[in-house]
Amino acid sequence: MSASRSAAAPALRVDVARRTTQPAPGARLLTAWASAALGARASGAEIAVQVVTPAASRRLNHRYRGKDTPTNVLSFPAAAPPGVRPRPLGDIVICPVVLKREAREQGKAERAHWAHLVVHGTLHLVGYDHENDADASRMERREIAVLRRLGYPNPYRTAPAAASTRRRSPA
Repeated sequence: MSASRSAAAPALRVDVARRTTQPAPGARLLTAWASAALGARASGAEIAVQVVTPAASRRLNHRYRGKDTPTNVLSFPAAAPPGVRPRPLGDIVICPVVLKREAREQGKAERAHWAHLVVHGTLHLVGYDHENDADASRMERREIAVLRRLGYPNPYRTAPAAASTRRRSPA
């Protein structure tokens, strides 16, 4: 092992909990997508990804956002004390049933939508949001750039038949 390699900070750690029988990408792919979203901030950090049922998504969305419906992705940033390693960034909760439905309605490849929601959720963990137009534009530009580097199309360009169903991600 080279000296520069041994001196490098550890890569992003992603803990995955599957709480549904629905298929989901593996931990390596989820980690690659989240790492791409974080860039240099991935080093020495940790996130948790939970893959949940619509009922669990609905409960969390109702409790934390006041919306009584399942959603595609939720993000819960962590506030860790200084010096904790790996540095916890928070949790991302994804509902594959909602994700699949949206991909179908929006004319997107399911894998591309998975990548988008992981990138989207990860960006929320580090302070991006879409509460106003300026913040939404900033976040969307970052998502588009990250997804392009990963080889995925712009998630905000929908297929013509699906254009009428385009909505901002709720997370």
